[in-house]
Amino acid sequence: MESQEPLDGQEPVDGGRPVDGGQPAVGQDAFTRWVYGRPFFGGLWLTLGGAWILLTMKASIKVVMHVGMQGVAGYLLPTLMLLVGLLILFSPGQRLFYSIVGVMCSMGTWLTSNLGGFMVGLLLGVVGSVLTFGWLPEQDQRVSRRDQRKQGQQTAQDGPSYDTDRPENGTAGMTTGAPQTAQ
Repeated sequence: MESQEPLDGQEPVDGGRPVDGGQPAVGQDAFTRWVYGRPFFGGLWLTLGGAWILLTMKASIKVVMHVGMQGVAGYLLPTLMLLVGLLILFSPGQRLFYSIVGVMCSMGTWLTSNLGGFMVGLLLGVVGSVLTFGWLPEQDQRVSRRDQRKQGQQTAQDGPSYDTDRPENGTAGMTTGAPQTAQ
């Protein structure tokens, strides 16, 4: 629905709000568009999880509990988490592969890196990977069940609409409304 130009002393018909419920495109800056165009928080949390685990590996000897394999694997998995988190942020087209690698690396740090950075880094990595895996670009807003019921009741009250140009199976092209039962 196009908004009309306001007359003298009147406000715009749409109230200045966008139709789709988001911010108006004019009011968004470049960073905001960049953030909403990718699984930003999933990549951020995965990156922070990898960084946290690397920091706990460098903690003082009194805090560090080396459980499991020692050496390169303890540094390799959190470094991969950090790298995959950055790749999610800057290359979101491959987000599914990166999120699977991220969750596998996060779970592997349980054995190799101080119980996954004392569980904090492990949880950040797993949650970030799950957020990334579940992110869908340009998804329509969800309609609540209440709104769906209201639309269905309104359609039922208005009655079915008929398209007389192309009859189908003797129903004269019924396009909406409740399904008809055989009589």
